[in-house]
Amino acid sequence: MTHTLGPSAHTDTFTRDNLPPMDQWPVFLLDGFDYPERLNVGVELTDSMVEKGFGDHTALIGNGRRRTYKELADWTNRLAHVLVDDLGVKPGNRVLIRSANNPAMVACWLAATKAGAVVVNTMPMLRAGELSAIVDKAEISHALCDTRLMEELASCAKDSAFLKSVTAFDGTMNHDAELDHMALEKPVKFDAVNTGRDDVALLGFTSGTTGKPKATMHFHRDLLIIADGYAKEVLNVTPDDVFIGSPPLAFTFGLGGLAIFPLRFGAAATLLENASPPNMIEIIQKYKATVCFTAPTAYRAMLLAMEEGADLSSLRAAVSAGESLPAPVYDDWINYTGKEMLDGIGATEMLHIFISNRFGKSQPGCTGKPVTGYQVKILDKNGDEQAVGTVGRLAVRGPTGCRYLNDDRQKDYVQDGWNITGDSFWQDEMGYLHFAARNDDMIVSSGYNIAGPEVESALLSHPDVVECAVIGAPDEARGTIVQAHVVLTEAAARDDAQIAALQAHVKKTIAPYKYPRSVVFVDALPKTETGKIQRFRLRNADKPA
Repeated sequence: MTHTLGPSAHTDTFTRDNLPPMDQWPVFLLDGFDYPERLNVGVELTDSMVEKGFGDHTALIGNGRRRTYKELADWTNRLAHVLVDDLGVKPGNRVLIRSANNPAMVACWLAATKAGAVVVNTMPMLRAGELSAIVDKAEISHALCDTRLMEELASCAKDSAFLKSVTAFDGTMNHDAELDHMALEKPVKFDAVNTGRDDVALLGFTSGTTGKPKATMHFHRDLLIIADGYAKEVLNVTPDDVFIGSPPLAFTFGLGGLAIFPLRFGAAATLLENASPPNMIEIIQKYKATVCFTAPTAYRAMLLAMEEGADLSSLRAAVSAGESLPAPVYDDWINYTGKEMLDGIGATEMLHIFISNRFGKSQPGCTGKPVTGYQVKILDKNGDEQAVGTVGRLAVRGPTGCRYLNDDRQKDYVQDGWNITGDSFWQDEMGYLHFAARNDDMIVSSGYNIAGPEVESALLSHPDVVECAVIGAPDEARGTIVQAHVVLTEAAARDDAQIAALQAHVKKTIAPYKYPRSVVFVDALPKTETGKIQRFRLRNADKPA
């Protein structure tokens, strides 16, 4: 399929030059997503919102203060002046931002976008070696870094062939760092670069844990599509909404849910540098947050807090992603709050959520239906469509899709115009999609296909289980057996009787052959910053070094 790219404002053409070959692109379904040829998402989310009358509305809440849309527009325009006038950023240059979730990080992202740069947001936890891999892959020339996180980036820059400019900003409320000082003298008006809707605005590095980093390439229009699609249709965002969540802004899931979605609709975003469940619970109560993005483990903590008196009644939308939402968590949430949770699935390659439940039509243990504009099918290993009710590989296409930066793995992710996400799903007669497992989380034991998340859901419905993760463990007789790593309540005994009770409970709840033949009690499960359980670490724990 041929794709025609619109005009570009990039004088540094690196990203357009390194797009995948056109014949490796997915099909893009853009009907209903009409944007002018020239589009700058940084302007759309700030100055354009002021022009629409939102100037005095709160845009960002964080580090002890509120900022209005007018303040955010002025702030980002001053910063954009520094980038262009003082730091020499040219349209198309890659700019890395290193920060925890705070208003200054959002301001830096918007300012760099206004300056026509291609932004690479990174997580605070990354070390110099990991940062170097990203800098080298994207040939990044400029970086903006929270003063509190400079050490690893300075170490990366010292030996870098590409990174020539590292400028510190103050991520706290004090505005007391080099970038902040330079911005003080700048005007609050900035003529943003007139980028094309098909100019790359963002490189999202996948949060994968192995191998060389993959950079997904997202255009200015893509960043608006996820708001004008999912956020509008599924969440029905209004200017009265207050967003909160735990995903890092460095991940596209976080950037969408905690910046793009609220700013597109005149709503407010609350940003937490440490979005632990207790901190989120405190902020939800303080600011009467209405929309929350986090993982199921955090919602379990919120349920316990509500039992102890926390008032989370302001939440109208509890969005779960990152991990499959176990039915017991969904059921408990409805029973306690009277409101449905919205399970959904997205991918860095697809930018955000593309399958989701809907209010009034959600079901436990079900991911929902495609977001408007997306199409899905379930494939067998030969690429043929599976029958209804049969587990297979998920294939999706729509208004967003995978474009890896100069990467042979593009051919693996995109096949025949469809994005192959690496997830196993099945579809029921009503068209609802049910998550089975990540393709590598399917356990084959004695010839049976067993989906780890289904066993996890059964275990989580036992009152003694706080959380759990199920993996396949090698076994001489069966090839692989189901092994459950279980965190128990404090009062529960860690003994053989408990193991037998959990095994019996699973046999009663789902088909008996799926029960965990091995149960390991642990104090905690390894997780990513977004709350995803790192099953690979459990798989590797028993392997010899």
